[in-house]
Amino acid sequence: MNAGEENPTVRRPRGHELSATGVTVAYDGVDVVHDASLTLRPGVVTVLVGPNGSGKSTLLRTLARLQRPRSAALTLDGETDGLALTPREFSRRVTLLTQGRPTPSGLTVRDVVEFGRYPYRGRWGKADPDGRAAVDRALALTGLADLSERGAEHLSGGQLQRVWLASCLAQDTGLLLLDEPTTYLDLRYQVELLDLVRDLADDHGVAVGAVLHDLDQAAAVADRIVLLDAGRIVADGLPEDVLTPQRLTDTYGIRIEVDTDPRTGRLRTRAIGRHHARNERLRTA
Repeated sequence: MNAGEENPTVRRPRGHELSATGVTVAYDGVDVVHDASLTLRPGVVTVLVGPNGSGKSTLLRTLARLQRPRSAALTLDGETDGLALTPREFSRRVTLLTQGRPTPSGLTVRDVVEFGRYPYRGRWGKADPDGRAAVDRALALTGLADLSERGAEHLSGGQLQRVWLASCLAQDTGLLLLDEPTTYLDLRYQVELLDLVRDLADDHGVAVGAVLHDLDQAAAVADRIVLLDAGRIVADGLPEDVLTPQRLTDTYGIRIEVDTDPRTGRLRTRAIGRHHARNERLRTA
């Protein structure tokens, strides 16, 4: 992925602002997200973190209108009833990279990436004049240009994850939602994806909302972190204000230490398991 190699013919997306207030979501009559509120702003990377089952992905899917809330108010670019937009109108502003997308069969990488252009195509294959340039740019940004004619069913899990990300980028929206985007990626592409996320926010004004499990990755890429626990937002703010040892220990139910990398100045975390604690006791005995 190389965000510096831009195609000047591709329209740069304008960032969009999405605000959600009072989001409550229930499964089988049981609330799993409770009265959550947050705003995604242009040029800002917001990362949702928290234990498994804390409601991160459910909240993100609700923002993308893939999950019906029991109650919520959604405002998109000042339009107070963002839920009233048609699916096509909404998809020109907001895109979501979901978990567990299927492996396409009988399609090339380019074919799959072209799926991202569906909001711009009319009925019966109406022309999409910006489509090819947008797809080419997405393939280049995700390091897939050389694989564009390969069958998608022959790709590794990490390569396929990059294909679906490219499809989202080809959608060319100003608001990007990413649900565990580093899943299946090797270390190189994890780092490059996070760099790309920062480029989209910093250079193009895209609003980014992402779910990440790795707290160090979250601290490295986020302008703002939202910490969830048991379906509730328990903290929302700057990484250094949210990722505190006591708060993380209370939320995850395991001792977590936090310090600052002296070389990069970034926060870093360390969960202390039973063996870590035993070794510490032995060293200090």
